[in-house]
Amino acid sequence: MHPIVKPALRRGWRDLNTVQFGMAPAHAMVLGPMDTATGSFLDLLDGTRGLPLLREQGREMGLPDGHVDALVDRLARSGLLDDATGGGPAADAMRGRKEAMDRLRSDLASLSLVTPDPGGAVMRLAARRCLRVQVRGAGRVGVVLASLLSGAGVGEVEVRDLGRVEPWDVAPGGLPAESVGERREDAARRAVRRAAPDRPARASSKEGEETRGLSLVVLAPRDGLGVHAPDPASTESLITTGTPHLYAGVVEATGVVGPLVLPGETGCAGCLDQRRTDRDPTWPRLVAQWRSGRQRRVAACDLALATAVAGLAASHALAFLDGDRPACAGVRWETSLPGCDWNAKPVRAHPGCPCGTAEKTKEEWAPEEGGPHETMAGQQPHATRLAGTWRAHV
Repeated sequence: MHPIVKPALRRGWRDLNTVQFGMAPAHAMVLGPMDTATGSFLDLLDGTRGLPLLREQGREMGLPDGHVDALVDRLARSGLLDDATGGGPAADAMRGRKEAMDRLRSDLASLSLVTPDPGGAVMRLAARRCLRVQVRGAGRVGVVLASLLSGAGVGEVEVRDLGRVEPWDVAPGGLPAESVGERREDAARRAVRRAAPDRPARASSKEGEETRGLSLVVLAPRDGLGVHAPDPASTESLITTGTPHLYAGVVEATGVVGPLVLPGETGCAGCLDQRRTDRDPTWPRLVAQWRSGRQRRVAACDLALATAVAGLAASHALAFLDGDRPACAGVRWETSLPGCDWNAKPVRAHPGCPCGTAEKTKEEWAPEEGGPHETMAGQQPHATRLAGTWRAHV
């Protein structure tokens, strides 16, 4: 082990005996009381030394036997310590791809803040390279989202769509102006490959492998109706195969991220549709009219709103792919212009939905959609509180 105090956390001394790591309350920690020698020793935890050398240098600085190991152990248990050589063979392979690692260093630093175990951040980054994600929809939301996933190190990102690129599909970070008139899938594939830290594997297009091996499917329809009132029939195969899928898009002047559907665990598009029908018997009639009345006019899709949706959806997708449970699991996050205030609307499992989730789970915590909304701003920061003189600072 080559210990390193996580460099993403800025250090500041609150007084002569107390040091704070980090600025934001969600991840900041305070150490104290701390003597001068221990404070100076922290500078040696830079990832260039193994424990034997650190123990020797600690003795030279006057630290008692066992002090270095105790300090390293406490730092590791508090989530402040990383291992510059940890993570196993996959992590070593990542470090060997210098150009790609340079592109991903900011992502690695961020992952270190949400991954407490030393070496865990680079393990997660290496694991992303083995994942396969499919994005259905090559518009302003879908291509930007796919490019973000590819740029963050996801190894295989496919984009599926029909037709040719229109001028209103163009977006910074997505489809470029020179792609107008080209097949959407071809133009999206190039955008994704441009965003990748290094050359990813080519997507498989064999028949029968549409959903096999997919870690996640993102549904980002260019038509806002597909995210406002998603058709349950379009995701039947995903429910059947147990494939997680996430909705993201813009309808009129409202951005939508979620729900992330975990088949058998969270409510799906069918549950959403049936609960809306329970509350409003005219809902099926409206949806039928919207779906049958195909309009040739250009759909509203504010560029900044679409980019915000793509960014939030990509962040939730990466959290899920890294093994966490994001806030959009079974929840729709919505925001509307001009206020752009994000609100959470839980999607509860419905007992009449063929997905059968309601029979397997109970969601007593979730209010009906349309009830009190929970905003992002209302979420409370978290930190680990340690015993003794080691404490969390919020």
